[in-house]
Amino acid sequence: MCLAAIALDQHPRFPLVVAANRDEYLDRPASMLDWWTPPGDGPAVLAGRDLKAGGTWLGMTAAGRFGLVTNVRRPMLTEPGAPSRGEIVLRWLGSTARADRFWPSVAMAGYAPFNLIAADFQRGECFWASNEHSHPRRLDRGVFGLSNAALDTPWPKVQALKARLTQALSQTGPVEQLRTQLFAALADNKQAPDASLPQTGVPLTVERMLSPAFIHSADGRYGTRCSTVLITERVGTRLITQVFEQTHSPGQASSPPVQRQLLDWPPVQSSFAPLLVPIQH
Repeated sequence: MCLAAIALDQHPRFPLVVAANRDEYLDRPASMLDWWTPPGDGPAVLAGRDLKAGGTWLGMTAAGRFGLVTNVRRPMLTEPGAPSRGEIVLRWLGSTARADRFWPSVAMAGYAPFNLIAADFQRGECFWASNEHSHPRRLDRGVFGLSNAALDTPWPKVQALKARLTQALSQTGPVEQLRTQLFAALADNKQAPDASLPQTGVPLTVERMLSPAFIHSADGRYGTRCSTVLITERVGTRLITQVFEQTHSPGQASSPPVQRQLLDWPPVQSSFAPLLVPIQH
């Protein structure tokens, strides 16, 4: 992913909401959101799939793990032979370690700069981590934004997506209304004014092109490839999670969202009181 906003326990009905865009070169092959089993002994994952390197940018497991990764924009620190950062999400999803014990195994593994959101909702844990920072940061209740810099860095598109997610959650309505509002926010292609742009080491014309939520380069080689919305809803004593993904192709209308539904997800232990515990009646 290159842009994501996450709301944790900000609405009594919708305890977990994620809205995210994946930006990538358009000729890099990928498959859409679905269940698949990575190589090795790990569990099946619900995720898109990078068909070039085999990893993913966002995914989850039936056991309650969730992860997403973004690149950190440091053009001078990119190593041509570095492993794909999409491996990190699969490593997290396939692990049973707590985030603080998982972190050392990837922090020094030679990846180019990255951000990782790593959640184990069965344990009630959600962390942000970056190999540009020493320790993971635990995320409790709140609205968080992430792009190609540290968590909650006030880039215009990060602030705008957080604000639109907060606004959408302030309105009582069905899942379909929330989904529509978030896809509209992810489709915002308005560039930020030059005075608000970050300085990340790329030319000003590139900073402008990368400043909206929805990106499309002038040469048609790079842009927003897919948009993902995850909504967990409390229905009585159950949690029902719906994941929607839209794919985008240059010069074509975005595809209708692919939808996957997970019942009683994320699973939570009744003996523990983590985030997302269903309301008991």
